[in-house]
Amino acid sequence: MATPFHLQIVTPDGSEFDGQAVRVIVRTIAGDVCVMARHTNYCTALGMGEAKVTMEDGSVRTAACMGGMLNVMDGKVRVIATTWEWKDQIDLARAQKAKEAAEKRLAEKNKLSDKEIALAEAKLKRALVRSNVASR
Repeated sequence: MATPFHLQIVTPDGSEFDGQAVRVIVRTIAGDVCVMARHTNYCTALGMGEAKVTMEDGSVRTAACMGGMLNVMDGKVRVIATTWEWKDQIDLARAQKAKEAAEKRLAEKNKLSDKEIALAEAKLKRALVRSNVASR
């Protein structure tokens, strides 16, 4: 059995999780990272992607994580996410509508500024992450 560690997941809206876990996998700006007990001290920026938290009982909860920071210090793990949505909190229909709106906006690329294109691409990526997490 894996050794548990203390995990905190917070967003600007408050605490999403504060308890024991045996593994957390998050997308960083450099790729996916898996943190387990006794991980070395570590700090990195989070990207957009699916996150997985393995609980003490072996169950796995998935979430859509949209940016932030991961901090591992002295055996405590903190995820400070810009947005963190557990799978059961995601409205799949809303995510799919957001995906369609972003795709429609990007279809007009020749009418958009670079800033508008970047914003539409970010909205599309966010909608894809949320849709993928919710539909699994």
